[in-house]
Amino acid sequence: MNKQDLAAKVASSTGATQAEAQRTLDATLDAIVSEVAGGGEVNLAGFGKFTVAHRKAREGRNPATGATIQIPASKAPKFSALGAFKKAVKGAM
Repeated sequence: MNKQDLAAKVASSTGATQAEAQRTLDATLDAIVSEVAGGGEVNLAGFGKFTVAHRKAREGRNPATGATIQIPASKAPKFSALGAFKKAVKGAM
C-alpha cells in the first residue's frame, strides 16, 4: 500500500473526498516529521511511538578494501509499535 492507496482507504472509511483525505494524511505526516526532526516524540496510543535514535560514533570497515574508517555520530528516526498494533500483527499470522 502506498500513500495514495492509504488516502483512498481513509476517504472510503470516513466519507471524505480523496482530496480531503490526502490533505489530512499529508498534514499528519508533516506534523510527525516536524516534531521528531525537532528532537521530540509522537506517541499514538495503541499504535506506536515515533522518536529519534542517537547513534554513537564508531569504527567500521570499508568492505571493498578492509580499511578501518570512522563512522560519525548520527541521528535517525525510529518507530516502535505499541499494544493493539502488535496484537493485530501477531493475530494476522
